[in-house]
Amino acid sequence: MDKRPKRRKDKYNPYTLCSEKGKYYVYFVDVNNRIQMVEVSKSVFETFNIFELEDISQMNEYDRHLEHSEAYEHTLHKKKDSREWSLEEYFENVQITENLHMAISKLPEVQKRRLKKYYFEEKTFDEIALEEGCTYQCVQRSVYRAVEKIKNILKNL
Repeated sequence: MDKRPKRRKDKYNPYTLCSEKGKYYVYFVDVNNRIQMVEVSKSVFETFNIFELEDISQMNEYDRHLEHSEAYEHTLHKKKDSREWSLEEYFENVQITENLHMAISKLPEVQKRRLKKYYFEEKTFDEIALEEGCTYQCVQRSVYRAVEKIKNILKNL
């Protein structure tokens, strides 16, 4: 293997250069997602190498400058302020979360299980139906009814 420095990989550099025993190769992934190795001449290899070095140089230059992001002091301060909650907002959020958990705990076991799978485990109605051996519509109705029950419980608090 040649002693060239390791190259920085990114999505715009789809090939890898390699030389062994005086032969030059370009590795790449084809449209069938298979790694291909092509032997190339030294001049083609050197051209690819120059292109790769120029790309790395441009990426490094871009990374060194902050103009490509909004990392200015006033925008960072605004972002910081927008993420902070007042003590009142924090406790209100805690109370809402507790009420939601209490409402979910009042559901029948089947609705509770399906609701948790759908919203918290991010499973589809089809996946839940397959797991539980029932139909898509059955799971869908069960979840929608659970949501309605939760709304009613929260409304009556």
